[in-house]
Amino acid sequence: MALQMIALLQSLIPGNAAQPPSEIAMRAEKYAESALRWFNAYWFELAVGSAVGVVFYLALRLLKRKAAGAAARAEQPYSLNAIAMRTLGKTSRFFRFMLSMELVNAIANAPAAAARAIEILFTIAAVFQIAIWLREIILSFLERRISGGDGAHEEVAHETLANARILIRVLVTCALFAIAAIVILDNLGFNVTGLVAGLGVGGIAIGLAAQGIFSDLFAAISIILDKPFKVGDMVSYDTSMATVEKIGMKSTRLRSVTGELLVISNSKLLDLQITNVTNTGYRRTRYPISVIYQTPPELALALPALLRRIVEGEGAEYVRAGFVGFGDSALNFDLVFDVVSHDFEEVFATRHRIGIAVIEAFEKEGYAFAYPTQTTFTAAPDGMMVMPYASGPPAMPDKRNAKNVT
Repeated sequence: MALQMIALLQSLIPGNAAQPPSEIAMRAEKYAESALRWFNAYWFELAVGSAVGVVFYLALRLLKRKAAGAAARAEQPYSLNAIAMRTLGKTSRFFRFMLSMELVNAIANAPAAAARAIEILFTIAAVFQIAIWLREIILSFLERRISGGDGAHEEVAHETLANARILIRVLVTCALFAIAAIVILDNLGFNVTGLVAGLGVGGIAIGLAAQGIFSDLFAAISIILDKPFKVGDMVSYDTSMATVEKIGMKSTRLRSVTGELLVISNSKLLDLQITNVTNTGYRRTRYPISVIYQTPPELALALPALLRRIVEGEGAEYVRAGFVGFGDSALNFDLVFDVVSHDFEEVFATRHRIGIAVIEAFEKEGYAFAYPTQTTFTAAPDGMMVMPYASGPPAMPDKRNAKNVT
């Protein structure tokens, strides 16, 4: 019955015709005799190689346990040492066994058929083990990058992007093991050119079909890794200022300062210029201040010192203040100060107090704010200019000027 099954399997192999059971039996007997002759000739080498292989396998097993234990006890799970130990802890039993068998094969000088079988199995084990190690290293460095920050907001960001992180694991795993399978087939003598071309065309087709989804997904991954903002941060983009409420795989939700919920795709959001206001230790404010032309020079000269006292009295940091130019209807000054806070409400309240304090100080010290004005000069019938205020009008030397001047 066994010989009939072997004959059936032989007939299923392309290029091999079904062989009679007698021929199969003769071939099996020949293999047995060859194996017996090899054993008689190399029994000592086989014994030594087997002993060395067992010791080597047990040493690899001990090394794996030590590495896995060290990674589990690491205080920082994503330090370089912990990543190295965890990677060694991912060494598979099949790889350890085939590595030991390869060592036995090198010492015992196994027959060609057995050596070829061991070589094939060792190649498969080694390639897949390298893929497992690379997967662990890539994912560990990804987690290291994600968990590089501190604070409660990081946990919220991790929770909202949990699905994206799972998808990253799936993509990394599929890519590495697909490459491993192609490498194994190539080493076994198969022509993988058509397979690689087919995978390339299929990948391009999938990428074009899901271009929008993948662009938003990779934008979300970019937010995870580059961390331009996180949940709870206040950002300014385009003409909006809002607080980040949730970062998803496709879109980000923000709450504007006026209360509206803004939803924008991740790819479009990263295309804009984003200002993370939360990471700013201070907010700079510029107040343009204009006083009337009738301001005495001594008051104009004392104005920067007055503004500095107001700013420092309200707890802000004075930067500069001074005269910047002659306007159409005013003497123009600039006041620049910093509010040391990243809280928008506190910054707004401080700017409000400084503005009111400037109004109060101007009223007390005799300053007058300027506003757009026009003065109209007229002339009397005799050509004399009539001033718009109570003073002696100067004579106009030329009657050609005896007309309204605006």
